Amino acid sequence: MNNNPSLFEQYTNFDRVNWEKILSATYETLFMTCFATLAVFFLGITVGYLLYRTTQRSHKKTIVAQFLSGIVNLFRAIPFLNLIVLLIPVTKLLLNTITGPAAALPALILSATPFFARMVETGLRDIDRGVLEVADAMGMTAWQKFSKVYFPESLPTIVSGITSTAIALVGYTAMAGVIGAGGLGNLAYLEGFQRNNATVTLVATFIILVIVFLIQWTGDILVRKIDKR
Repeated sequence: MNNNPSLFEQYTNFDRVNWEKILSATYETLFMTCFATLAVFFLGITVGYLLYRTTQRSHKKTIVAQFLSGIVNLFRAIPFLNLIVLLIPVTKLLLNTITGPAAALPALILSATPFFARMVETGLRDIDRGVLEVADAMGMTAWQKFSKVYFPESLPTIVSGITSTAIALVGYTAMAGVIGAGGLGNLAYLEGFQRNNATVTLVATFIILVIVFLIQWTGDILVRKIDKR
């Protein structure tokens, strides 16, 4: 008699799923994704705006732009798992721990901010020059131009960019989970892979897909509402 479960049974043995752990892991993934996305949104807009403004005209600004661009490109080039390991001493210093959802935040934020900043910079470069000339002719201050011209005009690109960034962060949280950050990635690895429980891996993967689809759906709706072109 063959006691080995079939492939279908391996993936549908829901009796082996601890739903309390699934709920807790889902909360941890949402916490990491939402907190990191919020931080990246503000940091990315700031860095992207600085990248855009420092490439204008003067030689001194060009030097600053080259420095900022170099820093952004450096962090974009470092693979996420390498970055999270490199930041362990910093994380330990800041948070007094290297495990749990909060411990993943420094690496999540630093890895995603350069990506989003470049998208913000692209959105700013795509603004109609005529709109900027009108703002200059009206004598707007730097803050007025940012709040009434730069930000509103590039908002569709910003929303599209933060949507893609949030989706990337969901994937990063899954990778961070493998080294003890918690979340659905951690659950899939510890409870699914190490304990040969394919059902847990399937459920965790399905929930991650739902989160990604909801983020994309929300982002698409927002872009359609604010894009007047």
